[in-house]
Amino acid sequence: MPNTKSAIRREKRTHAQALVNRIRKNKYKSAVKKMSTYLNAGKTKEANDFLPKFHSQLMKIVKTGVINKKTASRKISKFTKKINNSKKK
Repeated sequence: MPNTKSAIRREKRTHAQALVNRIRKNKYKSAVKKMSTYLNAGKTKEANDFLPKFHSQLMKIVKTGVINKKTASRKISKFTKKINNSKKK
């Protein structure tokens, strides 16, 4: 339990920021899930159309510091490679 006024304010702020971060993390997870759903279903055209939006969403989340930049880049690279390989088939 916070004892000082500043600690009370900090607790409120931390709680609010945790909610925002949870929303951002859910957006990240849903974007990754949507892309993997497209690829698993064999919908390469939809996956290719979603790729720029996917990249944008991940980089916006990286900018806020919820996930690491290298993690996002790895995901983008992995999905891009899968899309390109499925086009060749």
